[in-house]
Amino acid sequence: MYIKRNASSDLENLKKEFQEISNDYKKPIKTIGPQEVYEEVFNFAKLNNVYSAALKEISTKLDIIDSDFQHMYKHNPIHHIESRVKDFHSLIKKLKHRNLEISAEIARDNITDIAGIRVICNRIEDIYAIENLLLKQEDINLLKRKDYIKNPKENGYRSLHIIITVPVFLTDSVEVAPVEIQIRTIGMDMWASLEHDLRYKNKDNTEKFKKELKQCSIDIENVEKKMQSIHSEIFD
Repeated sequence: MYIKRNASSDLENLKKEFQEISNDYKKPIKTIGPQEVYEEVFNFAKLNNVYSAALKEISTKLDIIDSDFQHMYKHNPIHHIESRVKDFHSLIKKLKHRNLEISAEIARDNITDIAGIRVICNRIEDIYAIENLLLKQEDINLLKRKDYIKNPKENGYRSLHIIITVPVFLTDSVEVAPVEIQIRTIGMDMWASLEHDLRYKNKDNTEKFKKELKQCSIDIENVEKKMQSIHSEIFD
């Protein structure tokens, strides 16, 4: 199982970047001085620390679930895990896109995917097993759920999305942080990766492949269901 890790924030670089972004922001909410810039950068760094800790909390829970599943049923439902905290530029870009003030507090109150985890499972039934076991834990609260497996997007995208909150115990406080979790199979992830590359790296030919991609999604779903059926007959 591989967990992608983010480098810690560099305050001096963040301070410079924040000042440049604030100067370029077409609709500033307020004029800020050097001390306010430093304080806001510190707030963003603290926000990053909280969400990084939230990812560790959820990653540990998922690792324990996977290990115990193997102990109980001789099967690892999780193939691997990827995680990330939205970087400074992406976070600022999202705030600007929503025409929101550039501040850590506004980001915390309005953006729910600052921390994200992608859980790649071996089979479709593993997806719902992982979701069920995670949501049964007392300190986990479900905020939002979208099942794109039972109800795929028009383009063929399939995955289970849930946004949960988890408490993070810091030195002098407890923060409750949201984490977006995408749970999908290896096949779904392979499809999503190709669709992403075509959409963002090969825009001129995206339309040409839309129908083929959708058919690929259907084919992958059929293969996964057949493999699930074979596995069930063997082991159930």
